[in-house]
Amino acid sequence: MNAVQVKAEKRTDVGGKSSKAIRREGKIPCVIYGGGKNEYFTVTPNEVKEVIYTPDFKVVEIDVDGDVSKCIVKDLQMHPVTDEILHIDFLRLIDNAKIKVNLPIAFKGVSPGVKGGGRLIQTMRTIKVKAYPRDLTDVLYVSIEGLKLGDTVRVKDVELTEGLEVLDQLAQPVAKVAVPRALKSVTPAGEDDDEDEDEDGEGEEGGTGDSAES
Repeated sequence: MNAVQVKAEKRTDVGGKSSKAIRREGKIPCVIYGGGKNEYFTVTPNEVKEVIYTPDFKVVEIDVDGDVSKCIVKDLQMHPVTDEILHIDFLRLIDNAKIKVNLPIAFKGVSPGVKGGGRLIQTMRTIKVKAYPRDLTDVLYVSIEGLKLGDTVRVKDVELTEGLEVLDQLAQPVAKVAVPRALKSVTPAGEDDDEDEDEDGEGEEGGTGDSAES
Protein backbone atom coordinates (compact mmCIF):
# COMPACT_ATOMS: atom_id res chain seq x y z
CA MET A 1 0.00 0.00 0.00
CA ASN A 2 1.37 3.40 -1.00
CA ALA A 3 1.26 6.14 1.65
CA VAL A 4 0.41 9.79 1.03
CA GLN A 5 3.21 12.14 2.11
CA VAL A 6 2.10 15.16 4.16
CA LYS A 7 4.32 18.02 5.34
CA ALA A 8 3.29 19.63 8.63
CA GLU A 9 4.45 22.23 11.14
CA LYS A 10 4.64 21.59 14.87
CA ARG A 11 2.11 23.45 17.00
CA THR A 12 2.98 24.59 20.52
CA ASP A 13 -0.21 26.45 21.47
CA VAL A 14 -3.42 24.42 21.81
CA GLY A 15 -7.00 25.33 22.62
CA GLY A 16 -9.90 27.07 20.90
CA LYS A 17 -8.31 30.50 20.67
CA SER A 18 -5.17 29.11 19.08
CA SER A 19 -7.19 27.00 16.64
CA LYS A 20 -9.17 30.02 15.45
CA ALA A 21 -5.95 31.93 14.84
CA ILE A 22 -4.56 29.01 12.83
CA ARG A 23 -7.68 28.88 10.65
CA ARG A 24 -7.45 32.61 9.98
CA GLU A 25 -3.99 31.93 8.55
CA GLY A 26 -5.55 29.44 6.14
CA LYS A 27 -4.18 26.36 7.94
CA ILE A 28 -5.81 23.38 9.67
CA PRO A 29 -5.15 22.43 13.32
CA CYS A 30 -4.46 18.69 13.70
CA VAL A 31 -3.43 16.11 16.26
CA ILE A 32 -1.94 12.60 16.13
CA TYR A 33 -3.07 10.15 18.84
CA GLY A 34 -1.54 6.82 19.74
CA GLY A 35 1.81 5.36 20.69
CA GLY A 36 1.68 6.87 24.16
CA LYS A 37 1.80 10.50 23.05
CA ASN A 38 -0.25 13.19 21.37
CA GLU A 39 1.37 15.40 18.75
CA TYR A 40 -0.14 18.74 17.72
CA PHE A 41 0.59 20.35 14.37
CA THR A 42 -0.86 22.29 11.45
CA VAL A 43 -1.20 21.55 7.73
CA THR A 44 -2.38 23.47 4.71
CA PRO A 45 -5.61 22.32 3.00
CA ASN A 46 -3.61 21.50 -0.13
CA GLU A 47 -1.42 19.02 1.79
CA VAL A 48 -4.38 16.86 2.87
CA LYS A 49 -6.77 17.16 -0.09
CA GLU A 50 -5.62 13.79 -1.47
CA VAL A 51 -6.47 12.19 1.89
CA ILE A 52 -9.76 13.93 2.68
CA TYR A 53 -11.52 14.36 -0.66
CA THR A 54 -11.54 10.74 -1.73
CA PRO A 55 -13.62 7.63 -1.02
CA ASP A 56 -10.41 5.56 -0.99
CA PHE A 57 -8.66 4.28 2.10
CA LYS A 58 -5.36 6.08 2.61
CA VAL A 59 -2.37 5.67 4.90
CA VAL A 60 -0.63 8.97 5.59
CA GLU A 61 3.01 9.62 6.42
CA ILE A 62 3.02 12.91 8.32
CA ASP A 63 6.33 14.74 8.53
CA VAL A 64 6.22 17.14 11.49
CA ASP A 65 9.46 19.10 11.26
CA GLY A 66 11.41 15.97 10.31
CA ASP A 67 9.62 13.54 12.67
CA VAL A 68 7.62 11.13 10.46
CA SER A 69 4.58 9.18 11.72
CA LYS A 70 2.53 6.69 9.71
CA CYS A 71 -1.17 7.38 10.38
CA ILE A 72 -4.76 7.12 9.23
CA VAL A 73 -7.56 9.67 9.58
CA LYS A 74 -9.47 8.99 12.80
CA ASP A 75 -11.92 11.91 12.81
CA LEU A 76 -12.68 14.96 10.70
CA GLN A 77 -14.56 18.12 11.63
CA MET A 78 -15.97 20.34 8.88
CA HIS A 79 -17.95 23.57 8.95
CA PRO A 80 -21.66 22.70 8.42
CA VAL A 81 -22.20 25.51 5.92
CA THR A 82 -18.90 26.19 4.14
CA ASP A 83 -17.43 22.65 4.33
CA GLU A 84 -14.18 24.22 5.55
CA ILE A 85 -11.99 21.65 7.34
CA LEU A 86 -11.89 22.75 10.98
CA HIS A 87 -9.82 19.99 12.57
CA ILE A 88 -8.33 16.58 11.75
CA ASP A 89 -7.56 13.79 14.20
CA PHE A 90 -5.05 11.19 13.03
CA LEU A 91 -4.33 7.79 14.58
CA ARG A 92 -0.70 6.68 14.69
CA LEU A 93 -0.15 3.17 13.34
CA ILE A 94 1.79 0.88 15.66
CA ASP A 95 3.26 -2.26 14.06
CA ASN A 96 2.17 -4.69 16.81
CA ALA A 97 -1.23 -3.10 17.54
CA LYS A 98 -4.38 -4.04 15.60
CA ILE A 99 -6.77 -1.31 14.52
CA LYS A 100 -10.34 -1.21 13.25
CA VAL A 101 -10.90 0.48 9.90
CA ASN A 102 -13.50 0.72 7.15
CA LEU A 103 -12.13 -0.50 3.81
CA PRO A 104 -13.90 0.38 0.54
CA ILE A 105 -15.55 -2.30 -1.60
CA ALA A 106 -15.03 -2.66 -5.35
CA PHE A 107 -16.60 -5.08 -7.82
CA LYS A 108 -14.93 -7.24 -10.42
CA GLY A 109 -16.30 -9.30 -13.26
CA VAL A 110 -19.41 -8.91 -15.39
CA SER A 111 -22.84 -9.82 -14.06
CA PRO A 112 -25.09 -11.73 -16.48
CA GLY A 113 -28.04 -10.19 -14.68
CA VAL A 114 -26.80 -6.67 -15.46
CA LYS A 115 -26.09 -7.68 -19.06
CA GLY A 116 -29.67 -8.96 -19.20
CA GLY A 117 -31.11 -5.59 -18.24
CA GLY A 118 -30.86 -5.60 -14.44
CA ARG A 119 -29.33 -2.86 -12.32
CA LEU A 120 -26.57 -3.39 -9.76
CA ILE A 121 -27.60 -1.80 -6.45
CA GLN A 122 -24.75 -1.37 -3.96
CA THR A 123 -25.97 -1.40 -0.35
CA MET A 124 -22.57 -1.28 1.40
CA ARG A 125 -19.71 1.04 0.47
CA THR A 126 -17.22 -0.17 3.07
CA ILE A 127 -16.56 -3.20 5.27
CA LYS A 128 -15.28 -2.88 8.83
CA VAL A 129 -12.22 -5.00 9.55
CA LYS A 130 -9.63 -5.46 12.28
CA ALA A 131 -5.99 -5.94 11.35
CA TYR A 132 -2.36 -5.10 11.97
CA PRO A 133 -1.19 -2.09 9.93
CA ARG A 134 1.02 -4.32 7.76
CA ASP A 135 -2.05 -6.28 6.61
CA LEU A 136 -4.15 -3.29 5.53
CA THR A 137 -5.08 -2.96 1.88
CA ASP A 138 -6.48 -0.15 -0.28
CA VAL A 139 -9.66 -1.93 -1.34
CA LEU A 140 -11.56 -5.20 -0.94
CA TYR A 141 -13.02 -6.92 -4.01
CA VAL A 142 -16.16 -8.94 -4.49
CA SER A 143 -16.94 -10.83 -7.69
CA ILE A 144 -20.26 -10.27 -9.44
CA GLU A 145 -19.38 -12.75 -12.19
CA GLY A 146 -22.25 -15.12 -11.40
CA LEU A 147 -24.95 -12.64 -10.35
CA LYS A 148 -28.22 -13.20 -12.20
CA LEU A 149 -31.38 -11.11 -12.00
CA GLY A 150 -32.48 -10.91 -8.37
CA ASP A 151 -29.22 -12.35 -6.97
CA THR A 152 -27.31 -10.87 -4.02
CA VAL A 153 -23.69 -10.85 -2.87
CA ARG A 154 -23.01 -10.62 0.85
CA VAL A 155 -20.16 -9.78 3.20
CA LYS A 156 -19.17 -13.46 3.27
CA ASP A 157 -18.52 -13.27 -0.49
CA VAL A 158 -15.93 -10.48 -0.23
CA GLU A 159 -12.39 -11.61 -1.05
CA LEU A 160 -10.23 -11.03 2.02
CA THR A 161 -6.49 -10.63 2.03
CA GLU A 162 -4.48 -12.42 4.70
CA GLY A 163 -4.65 -11.01 8.21
CA LEU A 164 -8.02 -9.26 7.95
CA GLU A 165 -10.81 -10.02 10.44
CA VAL A 166 -14.27 -8.97 9.29
CA LEU A 167 -16.38 -7.24 11.95
CA ASP A 168 -19.61 -6.85 9.94
CA GLN A 169 -22.29 -9.53 9.83
CA LEU A 170 -21.35 -12.08 7.18
CA ALA A 171 -24.93 -12.37 5.90
CA GLN A 172 -25.28 -8.62 5.35
CA PRO A 173 -25.99 -7.77 1.68
CA VAL A 174 -23.28 -5.87 -0.20
CA ALA A 175 -25.05 -5.58 -3.57
CA LYS A 176 -27.89 -7.07 -5.58
CA VAL A 177 -29.06 -7.12 -9.19
CA ALA A 178 -32.47 -5.45 -9.18
CA VAL A 179 -35.07 -6.55 -11.70
CA PRO A 180 -36.40 -3.54 -13.68
CA ARG A 181 -40.14 -3.07 -14.06
CA ALA A 182 -39.98 -3.84 -17.77
CA LEU A 183 -38.69 -7.32 -16.98
CA LYS A 184 -40.99 -7.91 -14.02
CA SER A 185 -43.94 -8.07 -16.36
CA VAL A 186 -42.54 -11.31 -17.76
CA THR A 187 -41.33 -12.69 -14.39
CA PRO A 188 -43.51 -15.34 -12.68
CA ALA A 189 -45.67 -13.80 -9.96
CA GLY A 190 -44.01 -13.55 -6.56
CA GLU A 191 -40.53 -14.51 -7.76
CA ASP A 192 -38.87 -11.15 -7.18
CA ASP A 193 -41.20 -9.37 -4.76
CA ASP A 194 -38.29 -8.33 -2.55
CA GLU A 195 -36.84 -6.14 -5.32
CA ASP A 196 -39.55 -3.46 -5.10
CA GLU A 197 -38.00 -1.39 -2.33
CA ASP A 198 -34.65 -1.21 -4.15
CA GLU A 199 -36.00 -0.47 -7.62
CA ASP A 200 -35.82 3.31 -7.48
CA GLY A 201 -32.88 4.07 -5.25
CA GLU A 202 -29.47 3.09 -4.11
CA GLY A 203 -28.78 2.29 -0.48
CA GLU A 204 -25.63 3.30 1.30
CA GLU A 205 -24.24 2.32 4.65
CA GLY A 206 -22.20 4.32 7.13
CA GLY A 207 -20.48 7.66 6.93
CA THR A 208 -16.98 8.65 5.81
CA GLY A 209 -15.31 5.19 5.55
CA ASP A 210 -12.11 6.85 6.46
CA SER A 211 -12.81 6.59 10.13
CA ALA A 212 -10.97 4.17 12.36
CA GLU A 213 -10.95 2.91 15.89
CA SER A 214 -8.00 1.79 17.93
